[in-house]
Amino acid sequence: MNNIAIWGASSGLGAAMVDYFHEQGFNVIAIARNPTKNPHIAQYDLMSITCDATDKTQVENTVAILPDNTLNISTMGSFHADIPVDYIGHRYLIDTLEKSTSKRLLLVTSLGCGDSWQFMSDRAKNVFGRALREKTLAEAWLKSSALSFTILRPGGLKDGAPTHHGQLSQNEEVHGAITRGEVARLSYELLLNNASINQTFQCVDPNIAPY
Repeated sequence: MNNIAIWGASSGLGAAMVDYFHEQGFNVIAIARNPTKNPHIAQYDLMSITCDATDKTQVENTVAILPDNTLNISTMGSFHADIPVDYIGHRYLIDTLEKSTSKRLLLVTSLGCGDSWQFMSDRAKNVFGRALREKTLAEAWLKSSALSFTILRPGGLKDGAPTHHGQLSQNEEVHGAITRGEVARLSYELLLNNASINQTFQCVDPNIAPY
């Protein structure tokens, strides 16, 4: 059974990842600042670890107790937080994973990061700009690391189960939305496909209205 650590497992996309990977038979390790916010972690009887990723020591201690060769997914984010985790938390995580046996990381960021910034509207840049810049820094740190990484930039996130209509693309202008469950399904496909290593993808579901 594959071990997978899900960083940011307590809510939102991270909670959807917990559900999906548990359903696929993975040994899920749920990591969050407050894992009790997600009742499914206890319901599924999963290993949970309390970790504030903006604290380097907590990240190091968490990675140290992961089983060898654990796969990692990070959905961590902190829109409008006083100390955003998007960059510094991922920097600590990436640096620590580099020293471990668990060198496979799928980082979920957002449309608008990196070279997709140019396709964002002025309104979106004004609202989400700081968070997108933090996530872009995290992407850059990961790309220059020794990890076997995949970066996934979903469109606007909606609650909902996998739809099986999500579309992955690279290096093109994309707009739209997608359910959290579908992002989890696509993450599963990417994480187990070696062709996705050191690649950046974006995903939207053309059947879902963006607003």
